[in-house]
Amino acid sequence: MHMRRTGAVLSLAAMVGGLAACGGGDKSYASLADKVKDGGTVVVGTKWDQPSLGLKKGAEPEGFDVDVAKAVLKELAGGKDVKVTWKESASSNREPFLANGTVDLVVATYSITEERKKKVTFGGPYVIAHQDVMVRKDDTSINTPQDLKGKKICKAAGSNSYKRITDPPPDGQLDLDATTVDAANYSECVQKLGGSNLDAVTTDDLILAGFAKQAGGNFKVLGQGFTDEKYGIGLKKGDTKTCEAVNTAVKKLWDDGTMKQLLQKWFGGIEGLKLSETAPPAEGCA
Repeated sequence: MHMRRTGAVLSLAAMVGGLAACGGGDKSYASLADKVKDGGTVVVGTKWDQPSLGLKKGAEPEGFDVDVAKAVLKELAGGKDVKVTWKESASSNREPFLANGTVDLVVATYSITEERKKKVTFGGPYVIAHQDVMVRKDDTSINTPQDLKGKKICKAAGSNSYKRITDPPPDGQLDLDATTVDAANYSECVQKLGGSNLDAVTTDDLILAGFAKQAGGNFKVLGQGFTDEKYGIGLKKGDTKTCEAVNTAVKKLWDDGTMKQLLQKWFGGIEGLKLSETAPPAEGCA
């Protein structure tokens, strides 16, 4: 009896210790919304290699997604600035980072899909992008997405964009016989395109527009988007309270013109790019 009681005490102590260690010793919260309201530091995952969306320059990243994250968190905090730690989140590690608590939320060109909903609760979408194609400026052989048949396209780790070209529905779109070339991320894809190691980079038009702008005219975007990519704010699976608060914040930011201002700030004037004019309908937080 004494031994069983001692074991129970030790088990309880270990469990309490485990809870205290969760999050590096930070307070435990039932939801991210509660943490924000309590003034806790929020860890935000963004891209660090995508111009105009999330690009690391100096101590912090900058871009449209970064500004959206700041604006949404400020709404969640009732108009107060929120302390943020930025964490690079590549396409390949967004789900693991949310699941293991490395980040509190992800705002990183994160398209909402049915497959990802199995692992992530999404707030939003906050904007809709469209998959398009970027080629070298002097390339006259590729004028439509269908012209990618027989061409070399980039396959960025963790991204599903290549499937829209090579696979049939429901996961794909065009079902073309194209060759995929592996890359760690889209910045590497663009390097390979510039080095003539592939023929095209195909992904969301906002991503391509940022790279085209950075390249100073070496590439061109076709301006023929053929999918709707609903950019969501990734949250830990099951955090519906924060999801609902995020949806309220996104709607307000569209209603007061903030989202349109941010889109113009980062993407205004880019040839062939059609920016969203209205708020996309929320997906729901079930």
